[in-house]
Amino acid sequence: MSHDLIHPELICLATAPANKEDAIRQAGQLLARAGCIDAAYIDSLLAREAVANTFLGHGVSIPHGMVEDRHLIKRTGIAILQIPQGLEWNPGQVTHLLFAIAAQSDEHIQLLRRLTRLLQDETRLQQLFATSDPQELIAALSDSAAAPAQPATAAGDLAEQFEWVVDYPNGLHARPATAWVETARQFAAQVQVRHGHHVADAKNMISLLQLGLQRGDRLVVSAEGNDATALLQAMQGVMSRLTAQEQTDAALAAQKAQAQRSENNWQPPGHPLEVAGISASPGLAIGRVHVLTHGLPAIPDHPLALAEAGDKLHVALAETRAELAKLAEDTAQRLGNAEAAIFKAQAELLSDTDLITLSCQLMVEGHGVAWSWHQAVERLADRLAALGNQLLAARAADLRDVGRRVLGKIDPSLQATTLSELPDNCILLASDLSPSDTAGLDTDKVVGLATAQGGPTSHTAILARTLGLPALVAGGPGLLGVANGTPAILDGQSGRLYLSPSELDLKSAREWMAQQNERKAREEEQRSLPAETRDGHRVEVAANVNRPDQVAAAIASGAEGVGLMRTEFLFLERDNSPDEAEQLATYQGMLQALEGRPLIVRTLDIGGDKQVPYLNLPHEENPFLGMRGARLLLRRRDLLEPQLRALYRAARGGQPLSIMFPMITSLKEITRLKGLCEGIRRELEAPVVPIGIMVEVPAAATLADKLAEHVDFFSIGTNDLTQYALAIDRQHPELAAEADSLHPAVLRLIHQTVQGAALHGRWVGVCGGIAGDPFGAALLTGLGVNELSMSPRDVASVKARLRHSDFAKLAELAQQALDCDSAEEVRALQSLLS
Repeated sequence: MSHDLIHPELICLATAPANKEDAIRQAGQLLARAGCIDAAYIDSLLAREAVANTFLGHGVSIPHGMVEDRHLIKRTGIAILQIPQGLEWNPGQVTHLLFAIAAQSDEHIQLLRRLTRLLQDETRLQQLFATSDPQELIAALSDSAAAPAQPATAAGDLAEQFEWVVDYPNGLHARPATAWVETARQFAAQVQVRHGHHVADAKNMISLLQLGLQRGDRLVVSAEGNDATALLQAMQGVMSRLTAQEQTDAALAAQKAQAQRSENNWQPPGHPLEVAGISASPGLAIGRVHVLTHGLPAIPDHPLALAEAGDKLHVALAETRAELAKLAEDTAQRLGNAEAAIFKAQAELLSDTDLITLSCQLMVEGHGVAWSWHQAVERLADRLAALGNQLLAARAADLRDVGRRVLGKIDPSLQATTLSELPDNCILLASDLSPSDTAGLDTDKVVGLATAQGGPTSHTAILARTLGLPALVAGGPGLLGVANGTPAILDGQSGRLYLSPSELDLKSAREWMAQQNERKAREEEQRSLPAETRDGHRVEVAANVNRPDQVAAAIASGAEGVGLMRTEFLFLERDNSPDEAEQLATYQGMLQALEGRPLIVRTLDIGGDKQVPYLNLPHEENPFLGMRGARLLLRRRDLLEPQLRALYRAARGGQPLSIMFPMITSLKEITRLKGLCEGIRRELEAPVVPIGIMVEVPAAATLADKLAEHVDFFSIGTNDLTQYALAIDRQHPELAAEADSLHPAVLRLIHQTVQGAALHGRWVGVCGGIAGDPFGAALLTGLGVNELSMSPRDVASVKARLRHSDFAKLAELAQQALDCDSAEEVRALQSLLS
């Protein structure tokens, strides 16, 4: 390229600006002194930063002014500021080379084209970050500069590192990847993830997903920079913390799938033509097929001036982020926070540096905004889809979905087809549906959903389950050849679409659906009735709720109180511990929302699978056997005492509040904790409140008769109790599904706890997973458990199960379960329930 734009006097090496504004002002002064701009244009450079991110990636930023201020440019010029030590541009973005651009028209396009090529040449960039010769920078940006050399050696690691084996059952998919990226971006240090010879930027979600990481893959996470050590500690913490959730979700899904397979599913009495796919959401639907053609029109390629193109893309991205935020908020209110997280993950894709950089590269090369954006999205989506991983293929669909949204903002004529004009009672068939399309479906019109592509773990499948829409995925291209209006029965449980069913098939399906609907309707109608067996034995049914805004839905579901408030959520996903005032406000909010119903608050249960980076807890080889629960609280009074003070202050309002301590293994722990409680209670002149403990380890269960003398109640955490009783790490990728809480050994520990508590007139609750399983709840009731706490969605079905049972028979059934040899034998007893 011509050297007219870059002169040695416009290059300043070895600078150390105090912050981003200082860096931009220094570069602007270089341009002003060279006669390229009026000094007022420096304010325009700063104004651009307020509305756009000019970080191009890989240590390079390109600040430029607002379009309306071009009259302040006297002649085109580019100032270069070298910052060897790096400067945080935005959180997680470190700049080493700053190119401040003052362009009257498009003379600088050649420079930007060369810059984007340089971004792919990491070795050359590193040299330029440290060079003491301005001519090296000029040469690197000249037309004669060689193309980036391909790396000749295997990928290396940065200065500090740790190894980690992927133990997520479904590999690295979008939601955990989002958490990795968000954590990495909180630090300035450079960080990468290496798998074999492939390296990804840990601050870039698409880059991470392109590694195609599967369970068992060995990684090296490495970092370099002033805060590298803290970054790696935080990364290791979030990666490990997510492990338990990923594996627990997979294990529970496997158990639920097994339970569903054991039920009597509908079978067509005739032999209708069928299209087989994969089950995505259970249930039957009868309707007429409506095939959705969802293709995009041809994307025009209308080049614009680069600054104008950048403005257009920036506005489209900002509008799409706002739209996704609104969609996430609406989805959270209608469907729940887990489903809303899908759209938060989509929004994260809009910040992906590879995506933005590739779009900029194409625009720099002279292509239009819409065409460049579409090409960037398709190329990156194709890379993800080509990795042969179902989860990553689903993320490719997410990327295309969000890409279509941005296209519609760039050019309204490119807006995706809406689903507002659908016929009534239709079974929607499509190549694939985006999460946003699925979340917005009118369930008064759409009774079922079948896609040719996708997988059971896709966001579309997750949303279909939440909406209660029977659905299948991966039906193949033949699915789209079905004629519109064809009558059909969709069986989401078996993953089959039955075409042109006979009257006998339709009659059978309607009868089966009516039975299921009647059962669900009865349960919902009676959800507010107590869980009282036919022979008069009553069990309290409560909900596991973490925040005040969740209480109303829990009460509406039939819950009689909150049996477990996990306070960890107050400490997670933040940079510092909540103070006493913040905790007090939350506890008071819970009590107010409960309107006199009981609240049991579990004190902070950090450790094991829940790690909090800012607490700087020591690394442990086996955190489940280390510093967690009560052990940690007794050693970290700075965490325990503010929480106890907030709880006792909340108790002064007179509403029913109980305090429960986690991971108790000895009487000494109880006496110390109760002593601290009593001291704080007296200081605050607060009322006496019930104090209970979690029974999560065999030691607490076997000592129940001794511990019951000193506490007011027990609550059994069956997930942890199962882990410790069976010596199966819940994080183990192959064994997690075998950690079945209906194992006779676990049931015997529960029975022993109930017997020990009864000696001193104490009540026993269960707040673990099997409390929300109707069969598990029946067994627990038979064992003598007094209270069951569960997810609000399980309350109605558990209450119905108990109301249709006789306590005497449940006690007999529980004794049979105690005599079984395996969890499989216990589960086989379901057939004995009336």
